[in-house]
Amino acid sequence: MALDELVNLRDLGGQPTGSGVLTRSGVVYRSDAPRLGDRDPSGLPAWPPRVVVDLREAAETRDEHPMATASLVHRVRVLEGLDTPDEDDEAVHELTTLYRGMLQGAPKKLVEVFRHVLAADGPALVHCAAGKDRTGVVSAMLLSAAGVRPDAIVADYVRTDKNMLRVLQRLEELPELPPGVDEEMVAELMATPTQAIESVLEIFDEHQDAAAGWLAGHGVTDDELDRWREKFLEK
Repeated sequence: MALDELVNLRDLGGQPTGSGVLTRSGVVYRSDAPRLGDRDPSGLPAWPPRVVVDLREAAETRDEHPMATASLVHRVRVLEGLDTPDEDDEAVHELTTLYRGMLQGAPKKLVEVFRHVLAADGPALVHCAAGKDRTGVVSAMLLSAAGVRPDAIVADYVRTDKNMLRVLQRLEELPELPPGVDEEMVAELMATPTQAIESVLEIFDEHQDAAAGWLAGHGVTDDELDRWREKFLEK
């Protein structure tokens, strides 16, 4: 695959819920960071997206977003000012700590992302730099809030693993590292360990209706959750 196009892009449609209903295509896309001059992707219901939610930090986004002329771009810096929790267990993966930190330290920002996607009049694209960590947590939240099965959420997350070499080639240099991470951790951080995303689902499962209950606990209304299911699920 050429590098003048998104290499970690996919539609979150077609994911099964516990009742067997599938998520609708053309509602949410997830990807690595777009670059100026990228070719339009093929095989999607519609492009460009109507809304783009960019999860990267200020140091990663010095220039105007490359899709700003075609899409409404929202920047939600989910790691800004984030303090990751201390882990006493040395066996806990660095990404598990990071992901838990996002849920515990940035719930208002994740709710903001949810509302941008919900309000989109057409496809919404959610991305960070690699389309793996910040995007992975947000994707898990959106899928779980619609009732998608946990095994399907994990399977979507690990799909990124086969794309990481091309993602790094597109980045051309190491991406901006999350707080507390040094370069020796990069190889580990580039993986997609199932325990990391499973730790996110475990936090959601502490609430009734998983991520829907987690979102409700942080201010999302029942009406918003109903509209999300109506929007994202096939009839």
